[in-house]
Amino acid sequence: MTSRIPRDSRLRLVRPRPLAAAPRTVNQRRPRRPVPRPPEGTPARAELARMARSGLATAARVAHWADAALRPGRDGAGSDGKGTLSDATAERAASDLGLTVAQVRADWDTARLAGLVEVHGDNARPGWRLRAWDRDDSAVLRGWVALFDAWSLAYPEPSDHEPAAVAEVVSAMPQVLSFLQLSAGPVPVEQLLDLLEQRVTELRTERCEIPYGPQPEPVADPAAAADTPLAPLLDWALHALASVGALTYGDGQATLTPLGSWAVWVKLEQICVAAQSPAGNIEQGAEDMLRGCAQLRPNAARDEYRAWLAARPVGSAVTELLGAARGDDALLRGLAFEALRVVGAPAEPDVRAVHDEPTLRPYALLWLAEHDGVDPEDAHEVLTREEATWLWVDTAAAVADHGEAPMLVRHLESALQPTVPALLDEVRAVGHPRTVQVLVALAAAHPDPALAKAVRRAAFQVHTGGS
Repeated sequence: MTSRIPRDSRLRLVRPRPLAAAPRTVNQRRPRRPVPRPPEGTPARAELARMARSGLATAARVAHWADAALRPGRDGAGSDGKGTLSDATAERAASDLGLTVAQVRADWDTARLAGLVEVHGDNARPGWRLRAWDRDDSAVLRGWVALFDAWSLAYPEPSDHEPAAVAEVVSAMPQVLSFLQLSAGPVPVEQLLDLLEQRVTELRTERCEIPYGPQPEPVADPAAAADTPLAPLLDWALHALASVGALTYGDGQATLTPLGSWAVWVKLEQICVAAQSPAGNIEQGAEDMLRGCAQLRPNAARDEYRAWLAARPVGSAVTELLGAARGDDALLRGLAFEALRVVGAPAEPDVRAVHDEPTLRPYALLWLAEHDGVDPEDAHEVLTREEATWLWVDTAAAVADHGEAPMLVRHLESALQPTVPALLDEVRAVGHPRTVQVLVALAAAHPDPALAKAVRRAAFQVHTGGS
């Protein structure tokens, strides 16, 4: 489930104007609220991470195999150019690991959805979560939640049902999962079906309302969707959620697993898992300092950056900030370059040295333009269309990981492309490693079922390498 419920996180978001100011806007008015405790009986975080490691053990094993066996000189693992394993590679993995080819492909698929493997063009590389798998519980849990969010891609979609009805069920499942979490035990499928039918009816009623402004062309036949029985689709959804370890399903009832219950609770309680107190940031490493500063207003964050920089040599501080920017967390990437703006001229050689790294290039080009005196409002003009689109996806990844569902919907307004189909075409073309997760999150967050269906279809095509 990608949360349709806002989470409590202050995130610098790309404004509706072009993408130059991705990290600058902060929700400054919301007071910090105490972090709620999980429901009684929720396993400790370490135990939840152990469960996630166990559930993803075979996917991690295949990812580790690919890292060791397919990366000559540890430079990159070959795939078939679509993010899936070639027949020869799958057969080799099956032989080495004692698995069937089908198992290898399924585990590879899971590894990609969980971020253990990232596909860049025709190369697959180990994700940062794989590197941190044995030592970082947060990385493990975030990987599992990424898989949980992509549940509808992890299990074959029914091919004999109206696509619009499938999209409606996917949109309605967050409410079903919330009910399961609040029930704290087995729930009969008949009861879940009643709830699903009510929610789908609400979605169809909302779709019949005529909102203000231009609307996208319909992409499905509502009448055909209305005639589709929902019981088989609920069965598919429950099997899909069971396949990622979110629930158990059998004997006419469904029950959330501890991991599934915890994940739904996190979303319901609007918690940002990575949020930290800003206290003591000066003593922290760059990543922890940036996470703490994510909770501050811009002026307070800049003061914190100055204090942190004053406590260490500029050269090592810049190196640390760029190291944090190279990680998987797009929020930290934007914040790192905000801190580098505070460094100013001493950071220029290092920033110029990394401007050819694909992950850092858009941020570095904007930094250099502003450093050279370009108005921050106009700095975006130094980016190519592809670079601007890559930055749009990267910022969307930060919103998906740390922000609120409405922010992700509003993020559509900042895209350079005039239409959603054009945006989806260009997003797919830039090859950002988080493209699937971003599109899944956007599809789950968007209130328009037709648009959500189009975005979800694009996510599926990127995921499968189709067109």
